[in-house]
Amino acid sequence: MHVAYNKTGMSEEIPLTLQTAYADLVERVAAAAFNEEFAESGSFVSKIVRGKRYWYFQLGTEAGRKQRYVGPEAPELLERIQRHKEVHDDHKERQTIVSALVRSAYLPRPLPKIGEIVAALARAGVFRLGGVLVGTVAYQAYSAMLGALLPRRSVQTTDVDIAQFKNIAIVAEERLPPIIGVLKQVDRTFRDVPSLHGPRAVSYQGSGGIRVDFLTPKTGPETDAPERLSALGTDAQPLRFLDFLIRDPQPAVLLHGAGTYVQVPAPQRYAIHKLIVAQRRPIGAAKRDKDLVQAEALLAVLSKSHSQALQAAWREAVGRGKKWRTLIAESLGSINAGVRDQALKAVGTTRDTIPGLDLSFGKTSARYALDLDAVEFVGQAANLPIYCAISREALEDHFGANGLDQEGRLQKYHDNRERIHRLARIKYLKRPVENDARVTITSADVSELMSA
Repeated sequence: MHVAYNKTGMSEEIPLTLQTAYADLVERVAAAAFNEEFAESGSFVSKIVRGKRYWYFQLGTEAGRKQRYVGPEAPELLERIQRHKEVHDDHKERQTIVSALVRSAYLPRPLPKIGEIVAALARAGVFRLGGVLVGTVAYQAYSAMLGALLPRRSVQTTDVDIAQFKNIAIVAEERLPPIIGVLKQVDRTFRDVPSLHGPRAVSYQGSGGIRVDFLTPKTGPETDAPERLSALGTDAQPLRFLDFLIRDPQPAVLLHGAGTYVQVPAPQRYAIHKLIVAQRRPIGAAKRDKDLVQAEALLAVLSKSHSQALQAAWREAVGRGKKWRTLIAESLGSINAGVRDQALKAVGTTRDTIPGLDLSFGKTSARYALDLDAVEFVGQAANLPIYCAISREALEDHFGANGLDQEGRLQKYHDNRERIHRLARIKYLKRPVENDARVTITSADVSELMSA
């Protein structure tokens, strides 16, 4: 299940030139999508809804004025409105960039039919109206977003998952026609999949096993009854923990055709959400393993290069309550120990949060390591060797080894082995994770650890 990483403990980094090319592509595709969405003659107007400013595109029709939702006010949106209609048609240029990113950076692209489906949903306005692409298709975008190649065996899928907060309908004031019509434009075989609660469909099935699911956060009592997403013209399956995932989504481009502009969860939220939902699946289930692979791969990158964002999302999640903390910790105990420790270090959490994790010592041997100028001994945690050491200064200052040679210091370790092992265990489990996988007891540690 575990992922292979390079010597730095990270997935392979994408060259800076190609990272820059992707950033340029995002801007180009966003501008092109904006102009395509609002190609008619009209004007942009704003209004305040619940204390927040939103923008709309106003059209004059024979029946009177009609408004289409644009989005909440943000600097990027204001700039896009300012440049409306100024962007030239660069479809071929965008196609060239997409091809270069796939060929040269080995970035993942969706299966052709999946790409067509997401593109059709984007043209219909699903992402403009607050839809967020979640699941493995969204995961495909993170390699380019983070500048690091993620494991390829966990990036392909025939499922498309779209999530939305129900309250978007209040500010959007716009309704799409039934979503089945959009899907049939891509594949006439698409059909409704009735839910367990009657004919209301939250899923749509196409040929080749392709499936499109609509989801929404569950906020009320425990029920699986579908809830209406009126802005998107479909019902949706309510799910716990989804509100955490789709809050503050980020723009991304799927590498299909000339690029498809979508909204995806912030990668740090996606990683933590996968830790949570993995524990709600049966042990041995393929989706559970896939959840853990994706979470592990993202944490390996985020803990190194996006630690502040990871820490903020982590604090929000563990602040939700004991159930959240337990699910996250249980999944952390199932991933690569090096990645686990990187993540714990990044978020400022100690190893003793992991259920069942302990550092034990059997009939371990010890030696005096000249390169460390310390006695080195080996423990075991989660069936992995943990290399421990106690420095010469610690032995001299606290265990009576002052003036002794290497053999004398080694003997002092043996004379105080149980106490030293206890100190190592406390430091490993209850102290901040250090830069390497070692546990080194210094003279300064001893007094503090003894009191603990």
